[in-house]
Order: sequence, then C-alpha cells, then structure tokens
Amino acid sequence: MLDSSILIAPLVFFIAPNDPRFLNTMDRILLPPEKGGLTSTGLVYRYNTELSKDGVGGREGAFSMCTFWLVEAMTRASVHEPRYLARAVNLFENMLSFSNHLTMFSEEIARSGEQLGNTPQAFSHLALISAAFNLDRATEFIR
Repeated sequence: MLDSSILIAPLVFFIAPNDPRFLNTMDRILLPPEKGGLTSTGLVYRYNTELSKDGVGGREGAFSMCTFWLVEAMTRASVHEPRYLARAVNLFENMLSFSNHLTMFSEEIARSGEQLGNTPQAFSHLALISAAFNLDRATEFIR
C-alpha cells in the first residue's frame, strides 16, 4: 500500500533523493487518488483510506506534515532532476494558503480547506521550516 510517510526517507538520508526507486514512489504519490496517487488539490494524504481498513474510522484529511515532506523531497530531488523544482514551489505556495489567521497549521486539512486535528501542530511546523529552508537554498540563484 502506498503511504506518503515514506517521503521522509531522503530527508533523513535513508535513501538518495534521486534514487530511481524513490523518484518512482514520489511520482506515484503526486498522482491524484483516482489514478492511484495520494495528492489532491495540492495536498498529500497519508494513504488511501478507501483501500484500507485501518481501524481508525471516519475520513481523514490531507496531512500537513506529509505535504511539506513532499515539497522538501522534490526540492532535494531537483538538484539532479530540475523538473521537480517548479512543482515544489507551487505546492509550497499552495500549502501556505491553508494556514489559519495566525499563519499556523493543523495536523490535517479537509477537502473543504478546514483545519482538522491538533492546531497548532508542532510536527507540521517543523516540516514547514525544513521545507522552506531547503526551498530557499534551491531557489537562491534563480531569484
């Protein structure tokens, strides 16, 4: 089963961000759910709850942390595969639009854009900071 938590692998140096196995997985995550992926409206779902009975119940929203991990993974992959950089920037800017009035992020985001789960979510903010730092470094010479 496809699970977007794998996006942390290159961020902790478990696998190279340009490893073909990882790039294939990331490309699959980037697809919409109806095509076997986990990304919808620029947000990343942890896994497809329609395909798995996880025992949690209810519908899950997209995970803020996983979305920021995708941005950072694409940014790191763009060193070797430049095609990912523009998409990383777009996903990052899109994700920023889902913050609340205090520019804080929750754990999850519903399809409606409503924040779900713990707010503010520290893990989401750590992923935001790391993605922003790496994206800034990657785009430094483009600006």
